[in-house]
Amino acid sequence: MTAAHSPADWTNPLRNPHDTRLPRIAGTSGMVIFGVTGDLSRRKLLPAVYDLANRGLLPAGFTLVGFGRREWSKRDFEDHVRAAVLDGARTPWDDNVWERLSAGMHFVTGTFDDDASFDRLAETLAELDRTRGTGGNWAFYLSVPPGSFADVCAQLDRSGLAAGSEGSWRRVIVEKPFGHDLASARELNRTINSVFPEESVFRIDHYLGKETVQNILALRFANQLFEPFWDARYIDHVQITMAEDIGLGGRAGYYDGIGAARDVIQNHLIQLAALVAMEEPVAFDPGQLRAEKIKVLRAAAPVEPFDETTARGQYGPGWQGSEKVPGLREEQGFDPESTTETFAALTVEIGSRRWAGVPFYLRTGKRLGRRVTEIALVFKMPPHQPFRDEQTAALGPNAMVIRVQPDEGVLMRFGSKVPGSSMEVRDVNMDFSYSENFTSDSPEAYERLILDVLLGEASLFPTNTEVELSWKILDPVLEYWAENGRPDTYPAGTWGPASAEKMLARHGRTWRRP
Repeated sequence: MTAAHSPADWTNPLRNPHDTRLPRIAGTSGMVIFGVTGDLSRRKLLPAVYDLANRGLLPAGFTLVGFGRREWSKRDFEDHVRAAVLDGARTPWDDNVWERLSAGMHFVTGTFDDDASFDRLAETLAELDRTRGTGGNWAFYLSVPPGSFADVCAQLDRSGLAAGSEGSWRRVIVEKPFGHDLASARELNRTINSVFPEESVFRIDHYLGKETVQNILALRFANQLFEPFWDARYIDHVQITMAEDIGLGGRAGYYDGIGAARDVIQNHLIQLAALVAMEEPVAFDPGQLRAEKIKVLRAAAPVEPFDETTARGQYGPGWQGSEKVPGLREEQGFDPESTTETFAALTVEIGSRRWAGVPFYLRTGKRLGRRVTEIALVFKMPPHQPFRDEQTAALGPNAMVIRVQPDEGVLMRFGSKVPGSSMEVRDVNMDFSYSENFTSDSPEAYERLILDVLLGEASLFPTNTEVELSWKILDPVLEYWAENGRPDTYPAGTWGPASAEKMLARHGRTWRRP
């Protein structure tokens, strides 16, 4: 080696943190899942852990500990995880990956009110720190009902599991719903923050883990093309839709009393609205991103009068595709007299110079036309057109549509001349699709979010301030609905009740058909 390249000043190019070709791999760590036998864990969490391992993004000694009431051995737990992985994993099965991952699987039997159970858990984690090299770094995933958060946090505090040794970390992952109103959200935050500092709390909103949601930030701030028209001068309104084609199924008991607004609008859709409306952050880091989102949420408020600016409904019998499906009140386990909505729509305005006067229409529902989540920015019509009315009869407003799922991509709708001897302008679409432009598949949202927790990357996790501000937006609407009759009925397979159409028609607008 020459003097110009002596060992003293040489750096390994493979360890350059700015090299985007290198994957981000979690350091020594483990994860404990409370509620590991539940539906969320089986469908999403366990397959996501395997997919991360299969992609080489977990440390060699990664350890997965399940906590539950069942009297399971290590082998029983491995069989449970294996079945979940085979059923729901995105990446192909690999025996070598499974062998390495299963070696670090353990199960602790216990209940949330049993001190001895958590003492056994503490002993188990201490032993795994010694034998697996996890370094005292543990993430606790609370895949349990919110009513159990306080019990689990209290036990983690009592048993000393919440406080790691010097140089190690402890983090807690909280699943939604984050309360059922502002008061309960504040109480929940106080409970969690009494044990874990805010920087160690990761509130999961799985929508923020989707590639297309993160692409909102790339579209806006990595391109000069879109920013000049991203404001009230050009945009007439914004529609954010999350539609599902399934009914409640076996979740009727859980869903009754929660409803579409609490389940989806409070977290998913309001977060999407904040990402669309936020100003450019000074830097792409968690603190700056969160600060800009909070500014939007503080400026946002529901538009009154609520009898004209909101809509809610319950699905009735109808056709979902070629299948006849029952209405909500015929679903097993659902109270026929319940006023819980399966469709919710509301109007939000953001009091800022950029967005003043631009309504944000948020809607979600079950048993709608098809499964889709999208954000549509609908532009104002030109103030003047030189064309005759008949020449633009098939021309609507320009639109930019960000498809979050299932067909991830971005669509731009604009007018173009129809080929021929006469002048006729008609809407056309320019469509960008992730699947056609990138060779790699988008990771499942939970893969990204679990990895971010292990890395300590908090950009995609809402803070307690964001949660409370979201409830401030939604609470007045929920209170109005609670005092004013029943939800409207809409046939399954349609796009919601007539009141939702009237909500936009009053201002000469229509919902976009996804």
